Amino acid sequence: MPPTPQEHEQPLLLDSPQQADELEETAYDSSEKIVVVGIDESEYESGNWARAPPFSWRKLWLFTGPGFLMSIAFLDPGNLEGDLQAGAIAGYSLLWLLMWATAMGLLIQLLSARLGVATGRHLAELCREEYPTWARNVLWVMAEVALIGSDIQEVIGSAIAIRILSNGFVPLWAGVTITALDCFVFLLLENYGVRKLEAVFAVLIAIMAVAFAWMFGETKPSGKELLLGILIPKLSSRTIQQAVGVVGCIIMPHNVFLHSALVQSRRVDHRNKGRVQEALNYYSIESTMALIVSFVINIFVTTVFAKGFYGTELANNIGLVNAGQYLQEQYGGGLFPILYIWGIGLLAAGQSSTLTGTYAGQFIMGGFLNLRLKKWMRALITRSFAIIPTMIVALIFDTSEQSLDVLNEWLNVLQSVQIPFALIPLLCLVSKEQIMGSFRIGPVLQIISWLVTVLVIVINGYLLLEFFSHEVNGAIVGTVVCVLTAAYVAFIVYLISRAVTYSPWQSVTQRKSNTNSELE
Repeated sequence: MPPTPQEHEQPLLLDSPQQADELEETAYDSSEKIVVVGIDESEYESGNWARAPPFSWRKLWLFTGPGFLMSIAFLDPGNLEGDLQAGAIAGYSLLWLLMWATAMGLLIQLLSARLGVATGRHLAELCREEYPTWARNVLWVMAEVALIGSDIQEVIGSAIAIRILSNGFVPLWAGVTITALDCFVFLLLENYGVRKLEAVFAVLIAIMAVAFAWMFGETKPSGKELLLGILIPKLSSRTIQQAVGVVGCIIMPHNVFLHSALVQSRRVDHRNKGRVQEALNYYSIESTMALIVSFVINIFVTTVFAKGFYGTELANNIGLVNAGQYLQEQYGGGLFPILYIWGIGLLAAGQSSTLTGTYAGQFIMGGFLNLRLKKWMRALITRSFAIIPTMIVALIFDTSEQSLDVLNEWLNVLQSVQIPFALIPLLCLVSKEQIMGSFRIGPVLQIISWLVTVLVIVINGYLLLEFFSHEVNGAIVGTVVCVLTAAYVAFIVYLISRAVTYSPWQSVTQRKSNTNSELE
């Protein structure tokens, strides 16, 4: 039997295994969701279920939040490093690619939001229900590995920023320890409600915007070159690696899972088609606004390093570790030393992305494994998965900038490998009428989405091929890589070809029970 509304109202803090077995993990409890119904609807006919209520600025404000949390993955330290290297090596020539990569990322994230709003369930939960045990376990492991790889980059980025702002007094491993404590800050913020948490992330994004805009103003990149770089596509063999990096670091596997869960923080009546369409409309607007902001911030970083280092001997040696020092040597002190401005922006990027990583980890683990744990325990487990390997990395690579750059290359490869295991299930699910109902995507959007997915996979495949062709030596290692590659390709083919097993009755009863819970 489907769970009753009373069962859905049980507290999140569970005291017994029997209680845990009776409940399913959900992204948000009913009491945590924000109510937007009834605002600016004096002329809306409540009986008209097929039509969305008229546009309201107040409602847009209440729906604003999930898109900006999602956009932080476009601004994490890994992306900033890709930006600065693209600017230093390719100048302004890849700005057009950054724009179109952001547009592709927006499409993927809108599909993720569509899945979460239309079904009332997030991607990890649906993967648990739709795939056989062995396949969903592989998907879960891949999602966790991608999250760990991303989190290592983010935590290391925060630790580098702390070292910059402390004038080198705080070593990398101590910065990692300080950053690890953010999970407890996260728990504290969660207790104050969703809107307070979203406000904190908005402040961190604003700090990034101000810091990098300040750098842009200090360095004064060419406005003409910037505009030409955005409007005129240009690519050469010398900049192909940076081009691949620009596209590859935009699509983050854990972010696809995250956004489908974040959109459930607003209460939506899934029996009312107009209400679902209304939520999709507002989420589309706020996600677009959020990624426009992230694109502008990325433009700031890319052009600052294009102005300062393009065509110089330092261009090929610049990375996240030494970028601040090179900026200081190039532009000097000024009103406020540019080294510290860079450090502040990098710290905001690192802290915000590690917090969203903690958030994503909770949804991924809870969704795939159907875990109903106390919040502090779930956050601690999620954090430990990333902090323990990050601490080991920090202790090993603390003294070598070159080693950290090599580590970053490996982490980029690690995340590139995982991309198909988020995108393919997403596209399969949003294309099925049994799951999405009337909100499944149409043939044209399906074709566009699959073309974007194939393009992203091919670009990341090129990155993998280039990386392994330089790093893999020896017959034994080569054989192992070939076997793993064959298994990897076979699983991707399986994900594409398999018709997702789905029970329409299960969908109806589950959606009905979720709706009843929300209305209580």
